[in-house]
Amino acid sequence: MHSWDGLSVLPGRTHALGARLLADGVNFALASPNATSVDLCLFDPEGRLETARIAMLHQRNGVWSGFLPHGAAGLVYGWRVSGPWDPRNGHRFNPAKVLLDPYALEVVGSYDGSDLHVGHSAADESLPDPRDNATTALKARVVAELPAVSTRVQVAAGSRVIYEVHVKGFTALHPEVPESLRGTFAGLAHPKVLAYLKRLGVTTLCLMPVAQRADESRLLKLGLTNYWGYSPIAWNAPEVRYWSGTPGTTPRSEFRQMMDALHAAGLDVVLDVVYNHTAETDERGPTLSLRGIDNAMYYQLDPQQPQHYLNWTGCGNCLNLNHPLVLRTVMDSLRHWVTEFGVDGFRFDLAPVLGRGERKNGYAYSEQAPFFMALAQDPALADRLMIAEPWDIGSGGYQLGQFPPGWLEWNDRFRDTQRSFWLQEKEDLSALAKKMAGSADAFAPQRRAPWSSVNFVTAHDGFTLTDLVSYVHRHNEANGENNRDGHAHNLSVNFGVEGPTDLASVLLQRMQSKRVLLAMTLLSLGTPMLLAGDDLGHSQNGNNNAYCQDNPGTWLDWDKAEYSLSTFVSRLIAVRSQRTVLQGFDWWSEPDSRGNILASWFQPDGTLMTPTTWHDERARAMAVLLETRTATDGGLVSQYAPCLLLMNATTVAVEFVLPPYSWIRHVDTHNGDIEDEMLSGTLFLPPESLCLASTHPMIPFVHNSVQ
Repeated sequence: MHSWDGLSVLPGRTHALGARLLADGVNFALASPNATSVDLCLFDPEGRLETARIAMLHQRNGVWSGFLPHGAAGLVYGWRVSGPWDPRNGHRFNPAKVLLDPYALEVVGSYDGSDLHVGHSAADESLPDPRDNATTALKARVVAELPAVSTRVQVAAGSRVIYEVHVKGFTALHPEVPESLRGTFAGLAHPKVLAYLKRLGVTTLCLMPVAQRADESRLLKLGLTNYWGYSPIAWNAPEVRYWSGTPGTTPRSEFRQMMDALHAAGLDVVLDVVYNHTAETDERGPTLSLRGIDNAMYYQLDPQQPQHYLNWTGCGNCLNLNHPLVLRTVMDSLRHWVTEFGVDGFRFDLAPVLGRGERKNGYAYSEQAPFFMALAQDPALADRLMIAEPWDIGSGGYQLGQFPPGWLEWNDRFRDTQRSFWLQEKEDLSALAKKMAGSADAFAPQRRAPWSSVNFVTAHDGFTLTDLVSYVHRHNEANGENNRDGHAHNLSVNFGVEGPTDLASVLLQRMQSKRVLLAMTLLSLGTPMLLAGDDLGHSQNGNNNAYCQDNPGTWLDWDKAEYSLSTFVSRLIAVRSQRTVLQGFDWWSEPDSRGNILASWFQPDGTLMTPTTWHDERARAMAVLLETRTATDGGLVSQYAPCLLLMNATTVAVEFVLPPYSWIRHVDTHNGDIEDEMLSGTLFLPPESLCLASTHPMIPFVHNSVQ
């Protein structure tokens, strides 16, 4: 091992932050404009023993840099940063604490929740803690760049179907994945898994956070972890816990191999990313990285009490993207995932935080915030898929429909309307139709594309689909918060039995409700999103906030999967992919307005909906006829296959008079029928069900291919 004792680093470069491996050594750079000195600390390969401490003597424009000759891949390092300990003015420098590089590409060690990593004294929070944490602090490992990305999948925006997946939970119990690969990046890339995804028909995987996390000390003391991953500590490092440990691989190489395999299967991949806060939590949390590097720069501090943080995330802190060096850190991270791994897009957790301004404008959200402007002009990022979770918990934090053109947004109003209408017998037909038609009230057609609305009924946060129709109350006792956490307003039903049951009548009602909600999600205008496991009948036993449950209660149980439901979902996706009018390329238009898709709304007797019927709470059934039209010398003519959606949310069968076409039924949610069947001039639609028909038969569909 090379001895670095007594050496000083050479002048370094500041154009690339972090540790960059070059032909003749390693360049190090750290952004910390308020620091008075910075030391580079080198460690043994296991990261336990500090072998050298080298002063960084070169600082320019707030960036400390140095070049270490003969440095090589595999070198383990951390930072010690000195400066004022002055929490009342936002400064928390403490050189007794070794800090993780914000640009770490691979992390050594794991955070154990010990108070040794807290920067302040337990006896007096106004004083720094003098204990050295070098032995167990998180460190970074210098790594070589991966080969250039050579694959990319282009999914047409209007055809996209998103599938939200937890990397570990999806394969942790998969019987056809080798045990050594279950719950890992390699497991998700296994041929049996890829085959299932392809047969299901989804186009886009949205992976829940895969960046290295540090679990909250509170959870660790309870024997739990932040299973969902919304506690990042190294934005650029794939989570080592999702690495199989296969010889010859690293977390980075295995993640890249997974990406290549998913692309080869025709799937594009979106990462759920968390740039709004970090795992350092509030002022009583640990000093692991940014807090000790330059707290006053990286975080949004309370201007009245800078020892406290502004907290629009509910996680204790918020990142300050109004500072150029912090914005640069996030932009570099996004670019890294694209260029190093080939990621196709991002879903931004609590996205309004990223667009909040400065104190002088009341920290108001703006779609012209520096972050959005930087993304729009970045050559590597501008054409990638961007999805917002359009709310945070701060003042003015609900921003549905207010993100830049080209962005997609999770539409919780679609979720709540579907649940209210089909499960609670609330909402009127007008509300249902607006959400079916792309939520144009939120995504103005003149400014946003029709695929802007991400339509979902369930997501990782909340009940699974099976639990949505099986539980009226949350059952989160296992989380250790006395069942106080999670949503209380679920708009759920249990059909008379709370939780599991053997009653055939209840099970039938639950399955019918699941099918109708899946159909509404996949057949409404917008971008549909399914929660992985809903297609398999997955239950979390009523836990609607399972963020800390890394166990079989949240992992998908493939041995108990309802494959008939998977087949039904596959049929719905196939119908959507084969019918132009069901995809999200054009807004639905009224008969007297311009537009490529004509939507005509009918009462069951075949007459057009009236203003009175739209808002009649007793009216619970309607139909919509979708036709593609183009202008010709003779007027407007229909092209492709018109589609007809019949909806009956009443408790009795309703007779529908069908428009004058030769209709072929493709899907019936009441009994799960997916056979093509000719219809006559009328149809009795069973209660609480939906039927989809068109004027052309489906391309042959193998019904048992999903299992």
